[in-house]
Amino acid sequence: MNKISVVGIGPGHRDYILPKASKIISQSDVIITGKRNLESIDGGHKITFIVENNLAQMIDFIKENRKDKKISVVVSGDTGFYSMLRYLKKHFSNEEIDVIAGLSSMQYMFSRLGQSWENAYLGSLHGRENDFVSKVKKYEKVGLLTDNKWTPDKIAFELMKNGINEKTMYVGENLSYENERIIKGSIKEFTEKKEYQICLVVISNE
Repeated sequence: MNKISVVGIGPGHRDYILPKASKIISQSDVIITGKRNLESIDGGHKITFIVENNLAQMIDFIKENRKDKKISVVVSGDTGFYSMLRYLKKHFSNEEIDVIAGLSSMQYMFSRLGQSWENAYLGSLHGRENDFVSKVKKYEKVGLLTDNKWTPDKIAFELMKNGINEKTMYVGENLSYENERIIKGSIKEFTEKKEYQICLVVISNE
């Protein structure tokens, strides 16, 4: 029985996909991933399964095909940071999964800011609740993955509402892509509602 490869491909651009990840993907018969990730990898003529709101069907698909096919579940960023790995491990054992790390968008963002991140709190607001206000009060730096609900302006408004207004906020949009944009400002400046694409927020004491 073939192992299921869970492969991290970094923040998005092909330049940031590790050689090991590219090798595993090229050797696979089946690619399971989100639609946007397909733009970053060479799917060739491989069988593809697009992940949307169909996780139960994805598990059935893996079980039906893994006996005679090499399957790679391709995730953005790193496999160990808010990826598909936790969900897959509810259905498959450690022995059935081979995990290939990738560069996380959080690592990439801090590198673009020229900052270290060993003293930062890292979390996600993507489809989940997170008491980020208390984390911003406690930690020197906080990095947050965002979603359509918790946009930068809503994060900034929530911080202002709780008396946090003297920190610096960064928004990284379309990280690693040609249209990448990193904006720096005060908490108050970010309360103004603007349209952002896929983005990540860092709040810092600087």
